[in-house]
Amino acid sequence: MDIAAIQQSLREFAAERDWDRFHSPKNLAAALSVEAAELLEPFQWLTEDESRRLTERPEELASVREEMADVLIYLLRLADQLNVDLNRAVVDKMRRNAEKYPVALARGNAVKYNRRPQDPPNAP
Repeated sequence: MDIAAIQQSLREFAAERDWDRFHSPKNLAAALSVEAAELLEPFQWLTEDESRRLTERPEELASVREEMADVLIYLLRLADQLNVDLNRAVVDKMRRNAEKYPVALARGNAVKYNRRPQDPPNAP
């Protein structure tokens, strides 16, 4: 995926419609949140197994696909408005996640890093 090219297309799309005045970082973050909630709606009340089998229901999957695109579009517009290099942000975040979630402690474990039992301090 060429993020810069997609952002350029989104920038042009918004400019042609004179939407930049509406695309403030605050408004884009709010719209992103709304779209993320809409992404969650098709999964509401499904079991874990049913959610994993969504691919068996093409109509519902198409709806989820559209919501995923909406989430990405608003995220890309927000990053563009704030001059955030998402490639760099992801690389940096993955490095920090690797530090917070070392394989030895995190493999097969969904406990958040700040909720893990702490190792007892070394006795002198």
